[in-house]
Amino acid sequence: MSVDLSREDGVAVLTVNRPDALNAFDVATLSDLRDHLRQLAEESEARVVILTGAGDRAFAAGADIKYMSGLDVDGAKKWGELGHEVGHLLETMPKPTIAAINGFALGGGCELALACDFRYASSNAKLGQPEVNLGIIPGWGGTQRLARVVGLGLAKELVLTGRVIDADEALRIGLVNAVYEPGELMPKTLEVARGLAAKAPLALAAAKEAVNRALAGDHGDNLDREADYFGELFSSEDATEGMTAFVAKREPRFTGR
Repeated sequence: MSVDLSREDGVAVLTVNRPDALNAFDVATLSDLRDHLRQLAEESEARVVILTGAGDRAFAAGADIKYMSGLDVDGAKKWGELGHEVGHLLETMPKPTIAAINGFALGGGCELALACDFRYASSNAKLGQPEVNLGIIPGWGGTQRLARVVGLGLAKELVLTGRVIDADEALRIGLVNAVYEPGELMPKTLEVARGLAAKAPLALAAAKEAVNRALAGDHGDNLDREADYFGELFSSEDATEGMTAFVAKREPRFTGR
């Protein structure tokens, strides 16, 4: 398989495993990733999903350009649809998703990292949307998600110039949440993931959906939906457990019910 899956303590780690190709996505790899994400989105045991790449050179260097060079219009649209489906799963599944960016995250690799809720990078990471240099544009959500993360002006600069940036600049502009030395990236990412996995799954799912709405749709409607989520969670066993544990000054034990 071109994507490896491991699990521990409620954390699922998906590793794109094509290190000889800098973990670039071909059809088999992207389809494999989509299938794993579909499965994990439905699993109650997997409370957090981490996406990373094999080796220490690349998270994902983008789509396989040799494959893309042979596509016609219909084939390119289907390829784009597959990438959008993967991004949509990362962005909307009812549990946190984290990109551990261990090297190059270019093109489609950067786009899938943008679809994750958190992005942590190694100090040797390089990120960018260089598609314009191939005569095309980002096709897996990059034009939209990059603007939401770093702002319209910076997104236009990066997309229109195709400029690749290092980890320090990515941190400065808010493209990544934190930067770690290569040997610390996965331990730090797993530390965050385990902390999230210990929290109430229903609350995390509601919080993620509410925040995802913040930059889209009507502001008043979004506030109303937040109020609905807030009230509905009071019917959950986890809300009762969380508040009872707080009053009793003990750690809560959430079950996702």
